[in-house]
Amino acid sequence: SSPTMGTISPPPSKRRKLGDHPASPSQLSPSILSIFSHNVNGIAPYLQLSIKTFFQPSQGNQAANSEPQASLRDFLRRHGFPCMLFLQEVKINPDDRATIRGLEKAVASSSTTGSELDYVLHVCLPSDKHNARGFGRKMYGVASIIRKDWYQTHVERVRPVSWDAEGRFLVIETKAIGPKPLAIFNIYAVNGTELPYKNVDGAVVGTRHDRKLHVQSRLQAECRALEADGFGVILAGDMNIARTALDGHPNLRVFPHQHCVNRADFEARFFANAAIPEATDAVVSSTAGQPSVQVTGGLAMVDTYRKLHPTTRGYTYYPRGRIFGESCDRVDMIIVSKSLGAYVSEAGILETAAERGPSDHVPLFARFDFSGSGTEGDVTASRNDSD
Repeated sequence: SSPTMGTISPPPSKRRKLGDHPASPSQLSPSILSIFSHNVNGIAPYLQLSIKTFFQPSQGNQAANSEPQASLRDFLRRHGFPCMLFLQEVKINPDDRATIRGLEKAVASSSTTGSELDYVLHVCLPSDKHNARGFGRKMYGVASIIRKDWYQTHVERVRPVSWDAEGRFLVIETKAIGPKPLAIFNIYAVNGTELPYKNVDGAVVGTRHDRKLHVQSRLQAECRALEADGFGVILAGDMNIARTALDGHPNLRVFPHQHCVNRADFEARFFANAAIPEATDAVVSSTAGQPSVQVTGGLAMVDTYRKLHPTTRGYTYYPRGRIFGESCDRVDMIIVSKSLGAYVSEAGILETAAERGPSDHVPLFARFDFSGSGTEGDVTASRNDSD
C-alpha cells in the first residue's frame, strides 16, 4: 500500500539508528579523558531544524526528524560520547537566552529510557562593550559541552578568566584525575590583525596583533600559576596560530611579518624552556592596575598531535569557497602540561568535508589514559595517522 501522504521515511538500510548507542566500557572508564574540539563558525546551523521537520514524521522515526541536519547529538554518538566537546566561535548574542536554551536542548539526551548519555552546557559570551559590538553582537564565544556523569564525578567548577571580556575562554577545574587535578581550557584565541583594540574606556590602545600578544602573555601567566598550584593544564581549541611549515598548505603564512612575530611569541611562551622577555604591547584593558607578570621561561608544553604524529601533515582550517584541501592550516590544537604528556594515548584530526559540516574548520581530538603510571611505553598511535 502507498505510504501516508506527507511522511518521509528512508528505507531501513539507510535509516539512522537512534536507539541504544552505549559507549564502550573503556570510553566510560574514569581513567579515560576524551576531548573533542571544533570551531563551528556559528552555532545557528546546528540548531536550525532540517526541512524534514515540516513533514509529519513516521512513527518510530520521530527522533531522526526532530534533529538539525548538523546535529551535535549525532557527533557525540558517532564519536562514542566523549567526556567533553568544546565549540569555538559559537556567535551567540549574550542576551539571546533562547539560543542558549536551544543549544542546551541540542546536546541533551532525548532518551526517556536513560539509554543515551546526557550532557551539560557552559558558555562564555562577550561582555566587551567596545571590541565585540559587530554583527548584532553575534561574535566570538565558546561553549563547553561536558558529559553529565563525568561532570558530576570530576568537575569542581567551570569559570571564565579575569583578563578576557570577548568570550574566548572557559576553564574546567577538576578534582584529582590520575596524578593531579586538571585545568582544561576551551580557547578561541585572538586573531591578529591591524584592526584597532580599545581599552575599557573606549580608547584605542593598539591593534588586534598587540592584543593577541597580550592575551598570550596572560594565558601563559595563568597556566604557570595553575601548574604552581599543582594542576595539570590542558589548552584545547582554536589558537589562531600555525606552528611550523608542517602546519600550513601549500605554505605557512608569513605575511604580514607580524604573524611571524606572533608565532615566535607563542612558541617561546608555551613550548620553549628558555627565558623570554615580557610582551611589550601596551594593551592593558582587562588587566589595568595589575602588576605585569615576570616571565622566567617557556612552559615546555606538549602538542598532543605532534607528539604522536611528528611528521604528519594534518590540518584543521579548511576555508569555504575553495576545493577541500587546496589551502589549509593546523591552527586548532590540544596542548598539555609537560607532566601530562606521557598520558596522551591518542590524538587526531577529523579531516573530511562531512566532519567539517557547515563550518570552515574540522574537529580534532585527544584522549588521555590515566590508568597507568604515565610512562612513555603506554602511548599508542592515533587511528587516523597517515605517516
